[in-house]
Amino acid sequence: MLANALSIAVGKVMNNNKSPRRGVMELDNRGSHFYLALYWAEALSKQDTSETLQKQFTAVYEQLKKNEARILGELLSAEGQQADIGGYWIPDPLLASQAMRPSATFNSIIEGTMAASGF
Repeated sequence: MLANALSIAVGKVMNNNKSPRRGVMELDNRGSHFYLALYWAEALSKQDTSETLQKQFTAVYEQLKKNEARILGELLSAEGQQADIGGYWIPDPLLASQAMRPSATFNSIIEGTMAASGF
């Protein structure tokens, strides 16, 4: 069921042209990952195999959808800026995480989902 929902989400990323772009101020990997999370949460909210997952991911989907513009704005604001990740070959995990996760809104939704799931 999880894999099927992920397959649906990947299909929506591809069909809606939400793959990373090459230019600055265009959707990059971070934005593409946001859309994958959004579409995966949507697919999980619509499945009928697990009522528990359906309820949990309906809430996640609604939060992601409601905050889509804000999250994309936060992601786009990080583009084109130099990021110190503590080294090329062996980056600092904290600095790399901060550079790759510039949306406080998206992070809080994901972290809330993980906490609710016991991770």
